[in-house]
Amino acid sequence: MSNLDIPRGISGAWRRVNLPLLGITAGFILLFCLLAVADLARLSAMIDQGFAISARIFGLYWQILLFATLAISIVLLFMPGSGVKLGGLERPEFTTFQWAAMIMTTLLAGGGVFWAAGEPIAHFISTPPYFAGSSADPQSLATIGLAQAYLHWGFLAWAILGSLTTVMLMHYHYDKGLPLAPRTLLYPVFGARAIHGWIGTAADACCVIAVVAGTVGPIGFLGLQLSYGLNALFGLPDSFATQSTLILLLVTIYTISAITGLERGIQFMSRWNLILAFGLLVFILLFGPTWAILSGFFGGLGLYLENFAGMAFHRGDAGLFGEPGWLGWWTVFFWGWFLGYGPMMAIFVARVSRGRTNRQIILLLSIFAPLITNFWFTIIGGTGIALEQAAPGVISGPFEGFNLPAALLAITSNLPAGFLVSLLFLVLTMFFVATTSDSMSYVISTSMSDGEPSTPLRAFWGVAMGVMALILIATSTGGIDKLQSFIVITAVPVSLILLPSLWDAIRITRLLGQGRK
Repeated sequence: MSNLDIPRGISGAWRRVNLPLLGITAGFILLFCLLAVADLARLSAMIDQGFAISARIFGLYWQILLFATLAISIVLLFMPGSGVKLGGLERPEFTTFQWAAMIMTTLLAGGGVFWAAGEPIAHFISTPPYFAGSSADPQSLATIGLAQAYLHWGFLAWAILGSLTTVMLMHYHYDKGLPLAPRTLLYPVFGARAIHGWIGTAADACCVIAVVAGTVGPIGFLGLQLSYGLNALFGLPDSFATQSTLILLLVTIYTISAITGLERGIQFMSRWNLILAFGLLVFILLFGPTWAILSGFFGGLGLYLENFAGMAFHRGDAGLFGEPGWLGWWTVFFWGWFLGYGPMMAIFVARVSRGRTNRQIILLLSIFAPLITNFWFTIIGGTGIALEQAAPGVISGPFEGFNLPAALLAITSNLPAGFLVSLLFLVLTMFFVATTSDSMSYVISTSMSDGEPSTPLRAFWGVAMGVMALILIATSTGGIDKLQSFIVITAVPVSLILLPSLWDAIRITRLLGQGRK
Protein backbone atom coordinates (compact mmCIF):
# COMPACT_ATOMS: atom_id res chain seq x y z
CA MET A 1 0.00 0.00 0.00
CA SER A 2 1.29 3.45 -0.91
CA ASN A 3 2.47 5.82 1.80
CA LEU A 4 1.37 8.82 -0.27
CA ASP A 5 -2.10 9.88 -1.35
CA ILE A 6 -1.76 8.38 -4.84
CA PRO A 7 -5.06 8.28 -6.77
CA ARG A 8 -6.06 4.87 -8.12
CA GLY A 9 -6.89 4.22 -11.76
CA ILE A 10 -4.09 6.35 -13.20
CA SER A 11 -2.05 4.59 -15.86
CA GLY A 12 1.37 5.08 -17.37
CA ALA A 13 4.23 7.12 -15.89
CA TRP A 14 1.85 9.11 -13.66
CA ARG A 15 0.30 6.15 -11.83
CA ARG A 16 2.66 6.55 -8.83
CA VAL A 17 2.37 10.35 -8.63
CA ASN A 18 0.46 12.31 -5.99
CA LEU A 19 -1.65 14.21 -8.53
CA PRO A 20 -3.40 16.51 -6.01
CA LEU A 21 0.01 17.68 -4.77
CA LEU A 22 1.24 18.08 -8.33
CA GLY A 23 -1.87 20.09 -9.19
CA ILE A 24 -1.50 22.41 -6.19
CA THR A 25 2.17 23.15 -6.74
CA ALA A 26 1.98 23.44 -10.53
CA GLY A 27 -1.09 25.63 -10.08
CA PHE A 28 0.94 27.94 -7.86
CA ILE A 29 3.54 28.38 -10.60
CA LEU A 30 0.85 29.22 -13.11
CA LEU A 31 -0.96 31.65 -10.77
CA PHE A 32 2.24 33.46 -9.76
CA CYS A 33 3.27 33.89 -13.38
CA LEU A 34 -0.20 35.11 -14.40
CA LEU A 35 -0.24 37.68 -11.58
CA ALA A 36 3.26 38.86 -12.52
CA VAL A 37 2.23 39.34 -16.15
CA ALA A 38 -1.17 40.89 -15.38
CA ASP A 39 -0.23 43.27 -12.56
CA LEU A 40 3.34 43.09 -11.29
CA ALA A 41 2.89 46.22 -9.17
CA ARG A 42 0.03 44.68 -7.20
CA LEU A 43 1.87 41.38 -6.81
CA SER A 44 4.94 43.25 -5.61
CA ALA A 45 2.91 45.17 -3.04
CA MET A 46 1.36 41.95 -1.71
CA ILE A 47 4.73 40.23 -1.43
CA ASP A 48 6.38 43.26 0.20
CA GLN A 49 3.62 43.35 2.82
CA GLY A 50 3.87 39.60 3.43
CA PHE A 51 7.66 39.85 3.63
CA ALA A 52 7.50 42.62 6.22
CA ILE A 53 4.95 40.75 8.38
CA SER A 54 6.89 37.48 8.17
CA ALA A 55 10.21 39.11 9.06
CA ARG A 56 8.70 41.07 11.95
CA ILE A 57 6.70 38.26 13.58
CA PHE A 58 8.88 35.24 12.83
CA GLY A 59 12.37 36.73 12.68
CA LEU A 60 13.19 36.04 16.34
CA TYR A 61 11.72 32.53 16.13
CA TRP A 62 13.91 31.77 13.12
CA GLN A 63 17.00 33.00 14.94
CA ILE A 64 16.19 30.70 17.88
CA LEU A 65 15.34 27.77 15.58
CA LEU A 66 18.63 27.94 13.68
CA PHE A 67 20.70 28.32 16.84
CA ALA A 68 18.88 25.44 18.55
CA THR A 69 19.31 23.23 15.46
CA LEU A 70 23.07 23.77 15.46
CA ALA A 71 23.36 23.27 19.24
CA ILE A 72 21.40 20.00 19.18
CA SER A 73 23.40 18.82 16.16
CA ILE A 74 26.61 19.27 18.17
CA VAL A 75 25.06 17.30 21.06
CA LEU A 76 24.17 14.44 18.70
CA LEU A 77 27.81 14.11 17.68
CA PHE A 78 28.65 12.79 21.14
CA MET A 79 25.74 10.37 21.48
CA PRO A 80 26.50 6.64 20.89
CA GLY A 81 23.67 6.35 18.37
CA SER A 82 25.42 8.79 16.03
CA GLY A 83 27.84 6.05 15.05
CA VAL A 84 25.11 3.79 13.64
CA LYS A 85 24.96 3.49 9.85
CA LEU A 86 21.67 4.58 8.32
CA GLY A 87 19.76 3.74 5.18
CA GLY A 88 19.92 -0.04 5.31
CA LEU A 89 23.37 -0.23 3.71
CA GLU A 90 26.62 -1.31 5.34
CA ARG A 91 28.72 0.41 2.68
CA PRO A 92 27.94 3.94 1.43
CA GLU A 93 26.29 4.21 -1.96
CA PHE A 94 28.74 6.92 -3.06
CA THR A 95 32.40 7.56 -2.31
CA THR A 96 33.19 10.28 0.22
CA PHE A 97 34.27 12.66 -2.54
CA GLN A 98 31.12 12.02 -4.61
CA TRP A 99 28.92 12.36 -1.53
CA ALA A 100 30.51 15.58 -0.30
CA ALA A 101 30.60 17.06 -3.81
CA MET A 102 26.88 16.49 -4.39
CA ILE A 103 25.93 18.02 -1.04
CA MET A 104 28.33 20.97 -1.16
CA THR A 105 27.54 22.07 -4.70
CA THR A 106 23.79 21.57 -4.33
CA LEU A 107 23.52 23.57 -1.14
CA LEU A 108 25.85 26.40 -2.19
CA ALA A 109 23.88 27.11 -5.39
CA GLY A 110 24.35 30.53 -7.00
CA GLY A 111 25.34 32.04 -3.68
CA GLY A 112 28.67 30.33 -4.00
CA VAL A 113 29.90 32.89 -6.50
CA PHE A 114 27.94 36.14 -6.72
CA TRP A 115 27.13 36.46 -3.02
CA ALA A 116 30.69 35.46 -2.18
CA ALA A 117 31.85 38.42 -4.24
CA GLY A 118 29.23 40.91 -3.09
CA GLU A 119 28.43 40.34 0.56
CA PRO A 120 31.88 40.79 2.18
CA ILE A 121 32.48 44.03 0.25
CA ALA A 122 28.98 45.24 1.16
CA HIS A 123 29.69 44.82 4.87
CA PHE A 124 33.17 46.31 4.45
CA ILE A 125 31.70 49.45 2.89
CA SER A 126 28.76 49.70 5.31
CA THR A 127 29.48 48.35 8.79
CA PRO A 128 26.73 46.01 10.09
CA PRO A 129 24.77 47.35 13.09
CA TYR A 130 26.14 44.72 15.49
CA PHE A 131 29.64 46.12 14.99
CA ALA A 132 28.62 49.79 15.02
CA GLY A 133 31.18 51.80 16.94
CA SER A 134 34.01 49.35 16.25
CA SER A 135 37.40 50.49 15.05
CA ALA A 136 37.26 52.18 11.65
CA ASP A 137 40.73 51.16 10.51
CA PRO A 138 40.68 49.27 7.18
CA GLN A 139 41.90 45.97 8.63
CA SER A 140 39.19 45.92 11.30
CA LEU A 141 36.53 46.78 8.73
CA ALA A 142 37.77 43.96 6.48
CA THR A 143 37.57 41.49 9.36
CA ILE A 144 34.06 42.68 10.23
CA GLY A 145 32.91 42.36 6.62
CA LEU A 146 34.07 38.77 6.44
CA ALA A 147 32.74 37.82 9.89
CA GLN A 148 29.24 39.05 9.03
CA ALA A 149 29.28 37.08 5.76
CA TYR A 150 30.42 34.02 7.72
CA LEU A 151 27.36 34.29 9.95
CA HIS A 152 25.00 34.23 6.98
CA TRP A 153 26.75 31.38 5.15
CA GLY A 154 28.26 29.48 8.05
CA PHE A 155 27.34 27.02 10.79
CA LEU A 156 23.72 28.13 11.33
CA ALA A 157 22.82 28.19 7.64
CA TRP A 158 24.27 24.77 6.90
CA ALA A 159 22.86 23.06 9.99
CA ILE A 160 19.25 23.97 9.13
CA LEU A 161 19.68 22.37 5.71
CA GLY A 162 19.64 18.85 7.07
CA SER A 163 21.59 18.10 10.23
CA LEU A 164 18.54 17.05 12.27
CA THR A 165 15.92 16.55 9.58
CA THR A 166 18.14 14.09 7.69
CA VAL A 167 18.33 11.96 10.83
CA MET A 168 14.54 11.88 10.95
CA LEU A 169 13.96 11.19 7.27
CA MET A 170 16.53 8.42 7.06
CA HIS A 171 15.07 6.70 10.13
CA TYR A 172 11.43 7.01 9.14
CA HIS A 173 11.95 6.23 5.46
CA TYR A 174 14.56 3.46 5.47
CA ASP A 175 13.65 1.87 8.82
CA LYS A 176 9.91 2.51 9.01
CA GLY A 177 8.89 2.71 5.34
CA LEU A 178 7.37 6.20 5.53
CA PRO A 179 7.62 8.44 2.45
CA LEU A 180 10.74 10.43 1.68
CA ALA A 181 8.70 13.64 1.77
CA PRO A 182 8.34 16.74 4.00
CA ARG A 183 5.12 15.35 5.56
CA THR A 184 7.20 12.71 7.35
CA LEU A 185 8.80 15.46 9.47
CA LEU A 186 5.37 15.98 11.08
CA TYR A 187 4.90 12.29 11.92
CA PRO A 188 6.09 12.73 15.56
CA VAL A 189 3.27 15.26 16.12
CA PHE A 190 0.36 14.01 14.01
CA GLY A 191 1.15 10.34 13.48
CA ALA A 192 -0.65 8.70 10.54
CA ARG A 193 -2.61 11.92 9.90
CA ALA A 194 0.64 13.52 8.74
CA ILE A 195 1.13 10.79 6.14
CA HIS A 196 -2.43 10.46 4.81
CA GLY A 197 -4.77 13.40 4.27
CA TRP A 198 -4.70 17.14 4.02
CA ILE A 199 -2.04 17.79 6.68
CA GLY A 200 0.57 15.92 4.71
CA THR A 201 -0.51 17.41 1.40
CA ALA A 202 -0.37 20.93 2.85
CA ALA A 203 3.10 20.31 4.34
CA ASP A 204 4.45 18.92 1.09
CA ALA A 205 2.89 21.73 -0.96
CA CYS A 206 4.39 24.46 1.24
CA CYS A 207 7.86 22.91 1.01
CA VAL A 208 7.69 22.34 -2.74
CA ILE A 209 6.47 25.89 -3.37
CA ALA A 210 9.24 27.27 -1.14
CA VAL A 211 11.97 25.39 -2.95
CA VAL A 212 10.53 26.26 -6.37
CA ALA A 213 10.65 29.93 -5.39
CA GLY A 214 14.18 29.51 -4.05
CA THR A 215 15.38 27.71 -7.19
CA VAL A 216 13.63 29.73 -9.89
CA GLY A 217 15.14 32.89 -8.41
CA PRO A 218 18.77 31.76 -8.96
CA ILE A 219 17.86 30.44 -12.44
CA GLY A 220 16.49 33.85 -13.41
CA PHE A 221 19.30 35.75 -11.76
CA LEU A 222 21.83 33.53 -13.51
CA GLY A 223 20.38 34.52 -16.87
CA LEU A 224 20.62 38.20 -15.94
CA GLN A 225 24.09 37.91 -14.45
CA LEU A 226 25.61 35.80 -17.22
CA SER A 227 24.16 38.15 -19.81
CA TYR A 228 25.80 41.06 -17.99
CA GLY A 229 29.07 39.16 -17.82
CA LEU A 230 29.09 38.17 -21.49
CA ASN A 231 28.35 41.76 -22.43
CA ALA A 232 31.30 42.94 -20.35
CA LEU A 233 33.67 40.25 -21.67
CA PHE A 234 32.59 39.83 -25.28
CA GLY A 235 30.32 42.75 -26.04
CA LEU A 236 27.27 40.53 -26.56
CA PRO A 237 23.99 42.47 -26.17
CA ASP A 238 22.68 42.39 -22.60
CA SER A 239 19.13 41.76 -23.79
CA PHE A 240 16.19 39.48 -23.13
CA ALA A 241 17.23 37.38 -26.13
CA THR A 242 20.64 36.70 -24.57
CA GLN A 243 19.14 36.12 -21.14
CA SER A 244 16.51 33.69 -22.43
CA THR A 245 19.08 31.80 -24.53
CA LEU A 246 21.29 31.33 -21.48
CA ILE A 247 18.36 30.17 -19.36
CA LEU A 248 17.25 27.69 -22.02
CA LEU A 249 20.81 26.33 -22.17
CA LEU A 250 20.85 26.00 -18.38
CA VAL A 251 17.44 24.28 -18.36
CA THR A 252 18.59 21.82 -21.00
CA ILE A 253 21.73 20.96 -19.01
CA TYR A 254 20.11 20.46 -15.61
CA THR A 255 16.99 18.71 -16.96
CA ILE A 256 19.12 16.12 -18.75
CA SER A 257 21.16 15.75 -15.56
CA ALA A 258 18.01 15.28 -13.43
CA ILE A 259 16.58 12.72 -15.88
CA THR A 260 19.76 10.63 -15.82
CA GLY A 261 19.54 10.46 -12.02
CA LEU A 262 21.84 10.61 -9.02
CA GLU A 263 24.32 7.97 -10.14
CA ARG A 264 25.11 9.61 -13.48
CA GLY A 265 24.04 13.19 -14.27
CA ILE A 266 23.80 14.78 -10.82
CA GLN A 267 26.91 13.05 -9.50
CA PHE A 268 28.89 13.83 -12.67
CA MET A 269 27.98 17.52 -12.69
CA SER A 270 28.66 18.04 -9.00
CA ARG A 271 32.07 16.36 -9.27
CA TRP A 272 33.27 18.63 -12.08
CA ASN A 273 31.68 21.61 -10.35
CA LEU A 274 33.79 20.98 -7.27
CA ILE A 275 36.94 20.33 -9.29
CA LEU A 276 36.58 23.65 -11.14
CA ALA A 277 35.87 25.51 -7.89
CA PHE A 278 38.94 23.96 -6.24
CA GLY A 279 41.12 24.87 -9.22
CA LEU A 280 40.01 28.51 -9.09
CA LEU A 281 40.49 28.55 -5.32
CA VAL A 282 44.09 27.36 -5.61
CA PHE A 283 44.83 29.81 -8.44
CA ILE A 284 43.58 32.84 -6.52
CA LEU A 285 45.29 31.71 -3.34
CA LEU A 286 48.61 31.42 -5.17
CA PHE A 287 48.41 34.39 -7.53
CA GLY A 288 46.04 36.70 -5.66
CA PRO A 289 46.57 38.61 -2.40
CA THR A 290 47.62 35.46 -0.51
CA TRP A 291 48.49 37.08 2.81
CA ALA A 292 45.31 39.18 2.84
CA ILE A 293 43.23 36.06 2.16
CA LEU A 294 44.83 33.99 4.92
CA SER A 295 44.88 36.76 7.51
CA GLY A 296 41.32 37.73 6.57
CA PHE A 297 40.07 34.17 6.99
CA PHE A 298 41.61 33.57 10.40
CA GLY A 299 40.83 37.09 11.61
CA GLY A 300 37.23 36.92 10.36
CA LEU A 301 36.75 33.41 11.75
CA GLY A 302 38.09 34.46 15.14
CA LEU A 303 35.77 37.48 15.29
CA TYR A 304 32.85 35.35 14.11
CA LEU A 305 33.40 32.69 16.78
CA GLU A 306 34.07 35.26 19.51
CA ASN A 307 30.77 37.05 18.78
CA PHE A 308 28.83 34.01 17.56
CA ALA A 309 25.92 34.10 20.01
CA GLY A 310 25.66 37.89 19.94
CA MET A 311 25.56 38.00 16.14
CA ALA A 312 23.14 35.08 15.94
CA PHE A 313 20.62 36.74 18.29
CA HIS A 314 21.24 40.36 17.33
CA ARG A 315 17.94 42.25 17.06
CA GLY A 316 19.14 45.84 16.95
CA ASP A 317 16.22 48.24 17.35
CA ALA A 318 13.70 45.57 16.32
CA GLY A 319 13.11 44.21 19.82
CA LEU A 320 10.85 41.16 19.89
CA PHE A 321 8.42 42.02 17.08
CA GLY A 322 9.48 45.44 15.83
CA GLU A 323 10.40 46.45 12.30
CA PRO A 324 13.55 44.46 11.51
CA GLY A 325 15.13 47.12 9.27
CA TRP A 326 18.69 46.06 8.34
CA LEU A 327 18.09 42.66 9.94
CA GLY A 328 15.14 41.97 7.65
CA TRP A 329 17.10 42.61 4.47
CA TRP A 330 20.11 40.63 5.58
CA THR A 331 20.02 38.04 8.38
CA VAL A 332 16.28 37.36 8.47
CA PHE A 333 16.15 37.26 4.67
CA PHE A 334 18.89 34.64 4.56
CA TRP A 335 17.30 32.63 7.36
CA GLY A 336 14.00 32.62 5.51
CA TRP A 337 15.76 31.57 2.31
CA PHE A 338 17.60 28.66 3.94
CA LEU A 339 14.57 27.58 5.97
CA GLY A 340 12.53 27.43 2.78
CA TYR A 341 15.06 25.02 1.34
CA GLY A 342 15.42 23.00 4.58
CA PRO A 343 13.03 20.02 4.15
CA MET A 344 13.76 19.43 0.47
CA MET A 345 17.50 19.66 1.00
CA ALA A 346 17.13 17.13 3.82
CA ILE A 347 15.41 14.78 1.36
CA PHE A 348 18.36 15.14 -0.99
CA VAL A 349 20.92 14.58 1.77
CA ALA A 350 18.97 11.54 3.02
CA ARG A 351 18.84 10.11 -0.49
CA VAL A 352 22.60 10.38 -1.13
CA SER A 353 23.73 9.44 2.41
CA ARG A 354 22.70 5.77 2.64
CA GLY A 355 25.40 3.84 4.48
CA ARG A 356 26.58 6.96 6.33
CA THR A 357 26.26 7.59 10.05
CA ASN A 358 24.54 10.50 11.75
CA ARG A 359 27.94 11.64 12.92
CA GLN A 360 29.35 11.77 9.38
CA ILE A 361 26.31 13.68 8.09
CA ILE A 362 26.38 16.22 10.93
CA LEU A 363 30.14 16.72 10.70
CA LEU A 364 29.88 17.46 6.99
CA LEU A 365 26.82 19.71 7.20
CA SER A 366 27.40 21.53 10.47
CA ILE A 367 31.20 21.76 10.69
CA PHE A 368 33.23 21.06 7.55
CA ALA A 369 30.90 22.54 4.90
CA PRO A 370 30.53 25.88 6.77
CA LEU A 371 34.30 26.20 7.22
CA ILE A 372 34.93 25.41 3.54
CA THR A 373 32.21 27.89 2.54
CA ASN A 374 33.70 30.61 4.75
CA PHE A 375 37.13 30.05 3.24
CA TRP A 376 35.62 30.19 -0.25
CA PHE A 377 33.94 33.49 0.62
CA THR A 378 37.33 34.77 1.78
CA ILE A 379 39.00 33.68 -1.46
CA ILE A 380 36.54 35.76 -3.53
CA GLY A 381 35.18 38.40 -1.16
CA GLY A 382 38.42 38.79 0.78
CA THR A 383 40.27 39.34 -2.49
CA GLY A 384 37.73 42.01 -3.36
CA ILE A 385 38.28 43.77 -0.04
CA ALA A 386 42.07 43.63 -0.48
CA LEU A 387 41.77 45.13 -3.97
CA GLU A 388 39.46 47.84 -2.65
CA GLN A 389 41.90 48.70 0.14
CA ALA A 390 44.76 48.95 -2.36
CA ALA A 391 42.79 51.12 -4.82
CA PRO A 392 39.59 52.61 -3.31
CA GLY A 393 36.73 52.47 -5.78
CA VAL A 394 38.05 49.63 -7.92
CA ILE A 395 35.44 47.22 -6.48
CA SER A 396 32.99 49.53 -4.69
CA GLY A 397 32.51 51.60 -7.86
CA PRO A 398 31.21 48.78 -10.07
CA PHE A 399 29.38 47.30 -7.07
CA GLU A 400 27.39 50.51 -6.45
CA GLY A 401 23.66 49.82 -6.47
CA PHE A 402 24.31 46.28 -5.23
CA ASN A 403 25.45 45.05 -8.64
CA LEU A 404 26.59 41.52 -7.78
CA PRO A 405 27.88 40.46 -11.22
CA ALA A 406 29.77 43.73 -11.58
CA ALA A 407 31.47 43.11 -8.23
CA LEU A 408 32.50 39.61 -9.31
CA LEU A 409 33.92 40.78 -12.64
CA ALA A 410 35.70 43.69 -10.97
CA ILE A 411 37.45 41.19 -8.67
CA THR A 412 38.32 38.57 -11.29
CA SER A 413 39.43 41.06 -13.95
CA ASN A 414 42.02 42.48 -11.56
CA LEU A 415 43.68 39.09 -11.12
CA PRO A 416 46.39 37.63 -13.37
CA ALA A 417 44.82 36.18 -16.55
CA GLY A 418 41.76 38.20 -15.57
CA PHE A 419 39.78 37.53 -18.74
CA LEU A 420 40.12 33.76 -18.48
CA VAL A 421 39.46 33.76 -14.74
CA SER A 422 36.33 35.88 -15.26
CA LEU A 423 35.07 33.50 -17.94
CA LEU A 424 35.72 30.43 -15.75
CA PHE A 425 33.83 32.02 -12.85
CA LEU A 426 30.81 32.54 -15.10
CA VAL A 427 31.03 28.88 -16.13
CA LEU A 428 31.35 27.90 -12.46
CA THR A 429 28.23 29.88 -11.59
CA MET A 430 26.27 28.05 -14.27
CA PHE A 431 27.53 24.74 -12.83
CA PHE A 432 26.49 25.74 -9.31
CA VAL A 433 22.96 26.74 -10.32
CA ALA A 434 22.60 23.73 -12.64
CA THR A 435 23.64 21.36 -9.87
CA THR A 436 21.10 22.85 -7.48
CA SER A 437 18.36 22.90 -10.10
CA ASP A 438 18.80 19.29 -11.19
CA SER A 439 18.92 18.13 -7.57
CA MET A 440 15.79 20.08 -6.69
CA SER A 441 13.96 18.78 -9.78
CA TYR A 442 14.82 15.31 -8.54
CA VAL A 443 13.78 15.78 -4.90
CA ILE A 444 10.56 17.66 -5.76
CA SER A 445 9.63 14.69 -7.93
CA THR A 446 10.66 12.28 -5.18
CA SER A 447 8.45 14.02 -2.62
CA MET A 448 5.33 13.44 -4.74
CA SER A 449 6.11 9.93 -5.96
CA ASP A 450 5.66 6.45 -4.55
CA GLY A 451 9.17 5.12 -5.09
CA GLU A 452 11.78 6.41 -7.53
CA PRO A 453 10.34 9.41 -9.45
CA SER A 454 9.53 8.89 -13.12
CA THR A 455 11.49 10.52 -15.93
CA PRO A 456 8.50 12.58 -17.19
CA LEU A 457 7.91 14.04 -13.72
CA ARG A 458 11.57 15.01 -13.30
CA ALA A 459 11.57 16.56 -16.76
CA PHE A 460 8.35 18.44 -15.99
CA TRP A 461 9.77 20.14 -12.91
CA GLY A 462 13.05 20.98 -14.63
CA VAL A 463 11.30 22.61 -17.56
CA ALA A 464 8.57 24.24 -15.41
CA MET A 465 11.10 26.10 -13.25
CA GLY A 466 12.96 27.32 -16.34
CA VAL A 467 9.75 28.51 -18.02
CA MET A 468 8.74 30.32 -14.83
CA ALA A 469 12.11 32.11 -14.78
CA LEU A 470 11.69 33.15 -18.43
CA ILE A 471 8.19 34.51 -17.83
CA LEU A 472 9.28 36.51 -14.80
CA ILE A 473 12.29 37.97 -16.60
CA ALA A 474 10.05 38.96 -19.48
CA THR A 475 7.98 41.05 -17.05
CA SER A 476 11.21 42.85 -15.97
CA THR A 477 13.75 41.92 -13.33
CA GLY A 478 11.19 42.90 -10.70
CA GLY A 479 9.39 39.57 -11.11
CA ILE A 480 12.52 37.62 -10.15
CA ASP A 481 13.22 40.03 -7.27
CA LYS A 482 9.75 39.45 -5.85
CA LEU A 483 10.04 35.69 -6.16
CA GLN A 484 13.22 35.86 -4.08
CA SER A 485 11.33 37.82 -1.43
CA PHE A 486 8.42 35.39 -1.63
CA ILE A 487 10.54 32.55 -0.26
CA VAL A 488 10.70 34.41 3.07
CA ILE A 489 6.89 34.23 3.21
CA THR A 490 6.88 30.51 2.41
CA ALA A 491 9.48 30.01 5.16
CA VAL A 492 6.79 30.70 7.77
CA PRO A 493 4.92 27.37 7.42
CA VAL A 494 8.13 25.52 6.51
CA SER A 495 9.83 26.63 9.72
CA LEU A 496 6.94 25.11 11.69
CA ILE A 497 7.37 21.83 9.81
CA LEU A 498 11.02 21.80 10.90
CA LEU A 499 10.22 22.31 14.58
CA PRO A 500 9.70 18.61 15.57
CA SER A 501 13.28 17.86 14.51
CA LEU A 502 14.54 19.64 17.64
CA TRP A 503 13.37 16.82 19.90
CA ASP A 504 12.76 13.87 17.61
CA ALA A 505 16.32 13.70 16.24
CA ILE A 506 17.56 13.27 19.82
CA ARG A 507 14.96 10.54 20.49
CA ILE A 508 15.88 8.66 17.31
CA THR A 509 19.62 8.87 18.01
CA ARG A 510 19.08 7.58 21.54
CA LEU A 511 17.07 4.63 20.22
CA LEU A 512 19.77 3.85 17.67
CA GLY A 513 22.35 3.88 20.46
CA GLN A 514 20.26 1.32 22.34
CA GLY A 515 20.13 -0.90 19.26
CA ARG A 516 16.41 -0.31 18.73
CA LYS A 517 14.61 0.67 15.52
